[in-house]
Amino acid sequence: MATEKDRFGQKLREVEKGREDDYFTRRDRELIAKLHEERERQFEEALHSGSMLCPRCGAKLAARTEHEVPVGECPACGGLWLDKGAFETLARREEEGWFGRLFRARTADGK
Repeated sequence: MATEKDRFGQKLREVEKGREDDYFTRRDRELIAKLHEERERQFEEALHSGSMLCPRCGAKLAARTEHEVPVGECPACGGLWLDKGAFETLARREEEGWFGRLFRARTADGK
């Protein structure tokens, strides 16, 4: 009889553990979803305010112009970020340089 009681107690502890795991899994998913929403909101605010954040480190990008092409430069990590079409503009200007060759290889691959 004592062994059946012990098995029943063990089953109850396992059920409690399973419910506890479910609770924390649900809570973690909700917290992660809130963090994603907050990050999206911050991105939208930065996008509409004209100040973009570095995708790598999150620092505010400084706008500068390089060969008449607008470039976002990160003062923290030194990254350079181009707007859509800027890559192509720079590649056209430098047909025989490394940048032009890189662009041609990129477009030949269909990327």
